[in-house]
Amino acid sequence: MSNIDMWEIEDGFYAQGFGPICGVDEAGRGPLAGPVCAAAVILPEHLELPGLTDSKKLSDKKRRELFPMIQEQAIAYGIGFASEQEIDEINILQATFLAMQRALDQLSVRPALALIDGNREKDFGLPVKTIVKGDSLSASIAAASILAKVSRDDLMLKMAETYPQYGFDIHKGYGTRAHYAALREHGPCPIHRVTFLRKFYGEK
Repeated sequence: MSNIDMWEIEDGFYAQGFGPICGVDEAGRGPLAGPVCAAAVILPEHLELPGLTDSKKLSDKKRRELFPMIQEQAIAYGIGFASEQEIDEINILQATFLAMQRALDQLSVRPALALIDGNREKDFGLPVKTIVKGDSLSASIAAASILAKVSRDDLMLKMAETYPQYGFDIHKGYGTRAHYAALREHGPCPIHRVTFLRKFYGEK
C-alpha cells in the first residue's frame, strides 16, 4: 500500500470537519513479561514517510529509521506504559487502555478525534473511532505503532541486561520456546506477568 493510500481514512474525517486527528496503537499485549506500551501521534496532513506501515511488517532497522523521523515531524506525540503489576491487577485490556490514556495525556495538542487500532472502544474524553487493522490502513495509527514498538523493545533490551538469563533481548518477553525453557530453569523474575503464567505453572 502506498503512503498516500495511508491517508484515506484521515482524509475522510478531515472532510467531516475533524482535525487535528491522532492515531493510537499499542505494543506488548501478548508477552509473558514486561509492560504494555501505547503511543498517540498527530501527524501533519499528508506527511510523506517512505515505508510507513504497520510496525509488525517492518524490520527492526526500518522501524528505528522511522522512529526519530516520526518524533521530529509529528505535530505532537505521547508514549505511555502500563506496568506488569498493573496488568496483573486490572487485566491486559484495561492496562492497554491505561497506557493509551497516558500517551494521550502527553499530547501537547488536543486532538479532535482519536483513531485507535482494533475494535475495542473506551471513553478517553474525546471522540474515538476504532479501525480494525488500522496500523496497516492509517498513517497516524502506523506511526503510533512504530513509536510504541520501538519504545517497548528498547525497555526490554534494558531488562535483558538486568535479567540476562531470560533472553529478553531476543524475544522481548514473548512466549517463545527459549523463554519457557528459561522459566522452567529459573522461575519468574519481577517483570513477569503473574496472571500470564498461571496456565504454564498449572500444567507443569
